[in-house]
Amino acid sequence: MNHYDNNLDLGLIGNCSYGALIDRSARIVWSCMPQFDSNPVFCSLLNSGKGGDDGSFGIELHDVVESEQGYIHNTPVLVTVMHDSHGNSVEVTDFAPRFQQHGRMFRPTMLIRRIKPLSGSPRLTIRLRPMCDYGASRPEITRGSNHIRYVSPDWVLRLTTDCSIAAILDETQFVLNDGITLVLGPDETLPEAVTPVGHRFMENTLEYWRNWVRTLAIPFEWQRQVIRSAITLKLNSYEDTGAIIAAMTTSIPESPDSGRNWDYRYCWLRDGYFVINALNRLGTTVTMERFLRYLINISAGSDGNHLWPVYRINGNRNLDETMVEHLRGYRGMGPVRVGNQAGEQIQNDVYGAAILATAHVFFDERLVRPGDEALFKIMEGLGNRAVEVFDQPDAGPWEYRANARVHTYSSAMCWVACDRLARIAARLGLDQRQGYWRRQADKIHRHIVDQAWNSKMNSFVDSFGGTGLDASLLLLHEFDFLEADDPRFAGTVEAIEKNLRQGDLLFRYRGEDDFGKPENAFTVCTFWYIDALTSLGRVEEARELFLHLLECCNHLGLLSEDIDPVTRELWGNFPQTYSMVGIINSALRLSKPWSEAF
Repeated sequence: MNHYDNNLDLGLIGNCSYGALIDRSARIVWSCMPQFDSNPVFCSLLNSGKGGDDGSFGIELHDVVESEQGYIHNTPVLVTVMHDSHGNSVEVTDFAPRFQQHGRMFRPTMLIRRIKPLSGSPRLTIRLRPMCDYGASRPEITRGSNHIRYVSPDWVLRLTTDCSIAAILDETQFVLNDGITLVLGPDETLPEAVTPVGHRFMENTLEYWRNWVRTLAIPFEWQRQVIRSAITLKLNSYEDTGAIIAAMTTSIPESPDSGRNWDYRYCWLRDGYFVINALNRLGTTVTMERFLRYLINISAGSDGNHLWPVYRINGNRNLDETMVEHLRGYRGMGPVRVGNQAGEQIQNDVYGAAILATAHVFFDERLVRPGDEALFKIMEGLGNRAVEVFDQPDAGPWEYRANARVHTYSSAMCWVACDRLARIAARLGLDQRQGYWRRQADKIHRHIVDQAWNSKMNSFVDSFGGTGLDASLLLLHEFDFLEADDPRFAGTVEAIEKNLRQGDLLFRYRGEDDFGKPENAFTVCTFWYIDALTSLGRVEEARELFLHLLECCNHLGLLSEDIDPVTRELWGNFPQTYSMVGIINSALRLSKPWSEAF
C-alpha cells in the first residue's frame, strides 16, 4: 500500500469513551486512548511515508483485490469484507462495547475485532503496531500464553486473542480456517474465553444501539442519513463529563498544503450547543443533559463570568498549542498540532451559545432537573458579560488569529444571550428581570442594525463598519434576530450567495486571513444556506442543494469539515460534528411530514 494514499473514506467506531477510525482495508489508522484528547495509540493517518504501518492495526488479506464496508443497520458496528484474487474472502467486524451491565453503562476503552472466513482459505497477516508520544516511540512488549501486553509511560494495553500470539508478534502470514477474536483493552484478564466474550459483547452492543435509535424522532425522508448523523454525534460525546468534541482528529488540513491544520479533539461551547440542539430536535435528551452539566460546571467556575471558546473534555483549559515533530502529517502535509490556540482567544459569541444551550433546562419538561432561579442567576452573570463585550473586538466565529474586529455574528450572539435571559425570566415569573434583559436586548439589537447593516450592499456585513461577508450571517434568522420575511434577511442571503457560493457549495468567507485565501468550502455553511433558502420559501432550490451535498458524504455517510468545490473530496478534521448537525437540521426542515407520507 502506498502510505501517501490516506483519505477520509473512513469508518468511525466508539462508545462515548474513545473512538477509532478504520479505513476500507480494515486498518485502524487513528485512535486516541483512553479518551478523545489522549495521546494517539494509532496514528498512521498522520504518519504518511514514515515507518510504514507504524501506528496502525491492520488485518491484511494476501492478494486483496476488492473490499466492501458498511455498518450493521442502525449501529456503529462496522463490517469490512475483503476479497482476494483467488476467490477467497474474509469478514472483519469492529466495534467498541457499550451496553447496560450491573445497573450502569459499560463502555470500556476496549476495541473488539472479530474475523471470520467467508469463502476459501484466505491468508492473513495481522500487523498490530501501536505507538507512544505522538509517534515518537513504540511501547514495550511482553507476552503471555493468550495475550500480548503493550506498555507505554501513559498506558498499558492488553491484546487477548485465540489467534496465534507468534503470528501477531512476528507478523507472519497464516491461513484463516476458523473465526478468531481480538480484544484490545485494559490490562485485565478476561473473565471467560475470548470468543464468547466477543460474541456476547457484540450482541449486547447491537441491542443497545438499536434501542437507542428507536427513541429518535426522525423525519420521513432521509432517515438513514439522519440516523447515521445522530449516532456519529453521540459517538463524539464524552459521557464521563458531558463534553462534546468537534472532531476525532487533529491536523487534517482544510485544503492541501495550506497550513490550516488544527486540533479539534476538544469541546467548543459553540459547537456543543449546535450538537445538543440537533439531538434535542430528534427527541433524545441524555446527551443534552450531560453537556448541560458540563457547561453549567464551567459557567459556575468561570473567572469573573469570562468564558473561553474551547475547553478540554475534562473542563480544564490547558490547551497550549505545540507542534509534533515525529509525525509527517496527513499525506505528508504538516504541521501536526496538539492543543489549540483558540483556547486563548476572545470569542464573544460564546455567551450566547452558553445561554442558548442552558435555556433548554428551563423550557424542556422532559428533563429531570428543571432550571431554577439559582441557575438563572449564574446565567445572568454570563449575560452581564455579554452586555459588556457586545461591541468589542474579538476573533469571531472563524477564529482569526491576527484580525480582531467587532464581528456581527459575535454581537448578535450577545443579543441572543440577553433575549433568551428575558424569555427565561418570563418563564420563571421574574417580571423585573424580564424587563431588564429585554431592554438590554433591544439596545444591542438597535446598535447592531446601526453598525452592521450596509444599505449600499443591501446586506448585513461581517463586522461593524465593514464591507465583507461571511456565512455566519445566514444564522440571523435561525436565532430570531431577524424574521424570515424581513427584507434585510433576504438581502443578506442574496449577497452571500453572490459572493460566497461556488457551484453547489458555500465558502465561509472569501477574503484573506492569517493563512491566505480559503481554497475549500466549509461544509456546515452550505447547510446554513440550505436552511436559509427554506426559511425564505425557496424550498425546491434547498432540496436540490441538500441532495447534492449528501452526495459528498463518504461511503458510510460521514462528512468532514471542508469540501473541495471542484473535486468534491473531503478535507479537514473528521468526522466533523458541525457537518453532521447540518444533515439533521436540513433534513428535518425539508422532509415531507409523516402525515403526508402514505
